[in-house]
Amino acid sequence: MRVSRRAVLVAAVVAVVALVAGVAVALLVPDRAGAPAGAPPDVSAAPTEAAATPSPSPGANVAGPLDILIVGLDTRVSVPDWQPHADAVMVLHVDEGLTSGYLYSLPRDLLVDVPAFPAAGFGGGRLKLTEAMSRGSRRPGGNRPDAAQGFELLEKAVLRYTGLRRFDAGAALTFAGLSRLTDAVGGIEVTVDQRVVSQHRRPDGKMRTLRAGGGGYLGPQMVYEPGRRRMVGWQAIDYARQRYTAGGDYTRQRHQRQIIAALLAKAAADGIPASPERLADVLAALRETVLFEGGRNTAVDYAYALRNLTPQALTLVSLPGASVIRNGGYRGEQLKPAGTAFLKAAAAGDGAAHLRANPGLRHG
Repeated sequence: MRVSRRAVLVAAVVAVVALVAGVAVALLVPDRAGAPAGAPPDVSAAPTEAAATPSPSPGANVAGPLDILIVGLDTRVSVPDWQPHADAVMVLHVDEGLTSGYLYSLPRDLLVDVPAFPAAGFGGGRLKLTEAMSRGSRRPGGNRPDAAQGFELLEKAVLRYTGLRRFDAGAALTFAGLSRLTDAVGGIEVTVDQRVVSQHRRPDGKMRTLRAGGGGYLGPQMVYEPGRRRMVGWQAIDYARQRYTAGGDYTRQRHQRQIIAALLAKAAADGIPASPERLADVLAALRETVLFEGGRNTAVDYAYALRNLTPQALTLVSLPGASVIRNGGYRGEQLKPAGTAFLKAAAAGDGAAHLRANPGLRHG
């Protein structure tokens, strides 16, 4: 699945499947397959019974079950040659009826076998999952990194590790995109499950001062206390980024899934998934922050097709893992047997049944 440079919605690849991230792309929502965009209707032919048939609704061609790759990108747009990293990697599975599903994360530092990728001059090897994105984005000849190309290699690495046959759609969203999405839906409600102290933001939302010479930040810190909290865009992305807390990156993965679920809940409560017009408005707010690929279907098609996927029907899955230490040094992460057993079941189409038999993997 080659990711095209079409900007797309972020609260709908997971908020109803159009939710996720990207880099430097122009807003372009293509017309459905058929006549070129802007082509006038053919009025020369006599009316026929078929011509009077109403046009299919958005998403009519989207059929379940679906597996959708959702990625949060660290792009550092202020550094032109920065190779994008996959800071959050999630898979959304939706059942055949498009009314229920589950969402799970893979650790950014998960050690995986990444296949060769000639487009980037990469011969393959064992890397951290986040590095598949950066390695794949490289363009020989001194050209700037290509996030869409990097997404392609990341997808291949995730498919190889999980055993899934393919992804029906994929989306990638930058930090800026997640912030814009949250603000576009009017903010979200999140139940903060543990005290989180921000490494990056002050209580007023401004960035903390980088310590001279690197090695951390200076100044007051934003603190997210346990309880039900309303978050605007900068708070949602800040909360989702913090990993220097109890539980480390596994806590961060859980918080990222919580943000996705909160966006889905807000979008559903406001009736956004059922309105192609409102979905288009959200898309317009995201502009260059999203990459999306859905084959012949647009993000709006997916979002509309998944309008009946309610927050209550979305199971958040926590896959247990552990650090890999070799010769006294940290090498990355690996999933524990309970996590790999779930992936095996999911690849065989038995993920939902496995979760019912192993409720300890569910959270949220």
